[in-house]
Amino acid sequence: MPPLSYSIPTPLQYFTALVAPQPGDNLALLEAAACLAQDAYPQLDVQEVLADMDRLLARLKARLPQDAGALQRLRLLNHLFYGELGFSGNLNDYYAPENSYLHSVLHSRRGIPISLAVLWLELAQGIGLNAAGVSFPGHFLVKARVAGGQVVLDPLTGQSLSQEALLERLEPFQRDGAGDEAPPLSVLLQAASAREILARMLRNLKEIHRARRDWELLLAVQERLVVLLPGSWAELRDRGLAHAELGHSVPAMQDLQAYLDNTHGAEDTSAIAALVHALRGAA
Repeated sequence: MPPLSYSIPTPLQYFTALVAPQPGDNLALLEAAACLAQDAYPQLDVQEVLADMDRLLARLKARLPQDAGALQRLRLLNHLFYGELGFSGNLNDYYAPENSYLHSVLHSRRGIPISLAVLWLELAQGIGLNAAGVSFPGHFLVKARVAGGQVVLDPLTGQSLSQEALLERLEPFQRDGAGDEAPPLSVLLQAASAREILARMLRNLKEIHRARRDWELLLAVQERLVVLLPGSWAELRDRGLAHAELGHSVPAMQDLQAYLDNTHGAEDTSAIAALVHALRGAA
């Protein structure tokens, strides 16, 4: 009998399995978010990250009275997360990619709103809170349902935000580049899906790697975005552009041509077509 052989999935294959479409699109947010760091840390043990969170959740649950209401649960969670553990924003190096890598955030207790939110949400939902992420313009938020209504919080600090504070944060985004009014506050406070949260995390990393001209890591992020958002031709285009920066002419042409074939009338059509022509000439 031949010996059994096992193939270890690549980081992208692992991610692909986690975000495959399923009924209700109920993705394992914590696990999928934790494995984003494998592009920079291929040997990262994602299961250890999950185990670390399990230990924090057990620590929190041990403090909860059986009859604790939602508001008491929220207060105990924030006392542990922000008070005892000291989670907060990494204001000294806000644009470091490590701020998006959950294993690093767990170790340093420093992150950005969306990475802190993913950890906070895992604990909140683990103690029975009706909590969700909010993809607010400019700054990711979280919210929780308590007796008497809904509380919206800043995941950097755990601070509860009033309607006036939210409107003040929204002010810089009141008009978009086309001069259109921003959606009303009620629309902007809708719960973000796990897929939307992962996309926002990846796009944060995308901008960081592009600013640093780190094309290898940018390509890895784009591979994930194409898998996560298969209907997004813009992400396919950006993967093609990353391939082009790395000198991968054939996959660059394939992605960019697919973008042209499916986005007739896009503003960048001429520029992308010219790039495809140049790549063909260099191939």
